[in-house]
Amino acid sequence: MSIDDPISGNSPQPLRRADMPTDPLEQFQKWFDEICQSPQHEPTAMILSTASADARPTARSVLLKGFDAGGFVFFTNYESVKARQIAENPQVALTFPWFALRRQVNLTGRAEKISTAESLKYFLTRPLESRLGAWASRQSSVLTSRQVLEKKFAEIKRKFADGEMPLPTFWGGYRVTPQTIEFWQRGENRLHDRFLYTRQPDNTWQIDRLAP
Repeated sequence: MSIDDPISGNSPQPLRRADMPTDPLEQFQKWFDEICQSPQHEPTAMILSTASADARPTARSVLLKGFDAGGFVFFTNYESVKARQIAENPQVALTFPWFALRRQVNLTGRAEKISTAESLKYFLTRPLESRLGAWASRQSSVLTSRQVLEKKFAEIKRKFADGEMPLPTFWGGYRVTPQTIEFWQRGENRLHDRFLYTRQPDNTWQIDRLAP
C-alpha cells in the first residue's frame, strides 16, 4: 500500500543560506506573518511534545500566545499531563505544521513557568466562557460522564456570577526558551530546504543546512 504525497502545487522559492538572518526569531517572525495572512486554519497551533522522567513521550496541540527573544509562550492547566511531564523533564519540543505554505518549524528547548503576574494579565483577556472553563476542568483527570463536567461548569458560573474571577492557582503559562530552531520548506523532487539554528554558549546562533 502506498500513500500519495498530500501536498500538491508549486513549492515556494528555494531557501538560500545568504538569505537566512543571523537571529532565528527574525526568520520565525517573517514566516509567522506570512502564515497568519494565509488560508491556514489556526495558524498559531503548535504541537507540544513532552516526555516523563522515564522517557515516555506524549504530544498534543496547544496555541502559541506570544513570542519574543525570551521564548515562546503557551498556557495550560498546571495539573495536566503535559505540566506533570514538564515538572519531571523540562526539555520539550514544539512543531509548527504550516501546511498552507508547505513549511514547518521545529523547535527544542526548556520550558519554565512564567510569573503569576504574567499569567493573570493574559487570563483577564480571555473570554468569560474560557475563564470559566479553566476553573471547571481538572485537565487530564478521569470523568465518569460529560454531564459531570457540565455540572461543574454551571456551578463555577454561579459561584462567580456576582464577583471578579481570580486566576486559578492551577492554571498559567510556560515559556519555552529555544536551544534549536529548524526551518523546513518543501522543495521540488523532495529536495526540501532545511536550516538548523543552534544556540551557542555566547547566545549567538550557528546555522547549518541539513539534508532533506
